[in-house]
Amino acid sequence: MSLITDKVFYNALLSNSELVAAVGGQIENTSIPVPDDEFMNEPLPYIIITFDGLQNEGYTKDNSFEGDTDKVQISIEVQAEDRETLGELTEAIRETVVSYFENVEPSAEDYELVPDDYTFSASQISYDPDRPCYGQILTYKCDTKP
Repeated sequence: MSLITDKVFYNALLSNSELVAAVGGQIENTSIPVPDDEFMNEPLPYIIITFDGLQNEGYTKDNSFEGDTDKVQISIEVQAEDRETLGELTEAIRETVVSYFENVEPSAEDYELVPDDYTFSASQISYDPDRPCYGQILTYKCDTKP
């Protein structure tokens, strides 16, 4: 299940109708599905969730090849026209993820994908003068079960 941890982050963000509306529905998993030469013309703001890799740890006596813990990194890239909007979106994302993970029902389809734990960090805020726009990447280093 760890290999699809990004799905629960995607579902979490989609659960917040105000956040979805704030980005005009532009919450994508992996990439915005347009050709590279059209990417710069995508309307702002937008959110892209990416699966940035996995490392298996914690070998067990029951399995000589893989351990019982996966370390998964998920990134959420946010781009917005101005700094204020970027801040509002990143705060909303952070709050939404926490709320979704704390309140997801055991009967939910993605309950098993919720990480056991995570460490949160955020990149510096960047400015792209070619676009122009502001951006930031939120990073979640998750402990999950394989």
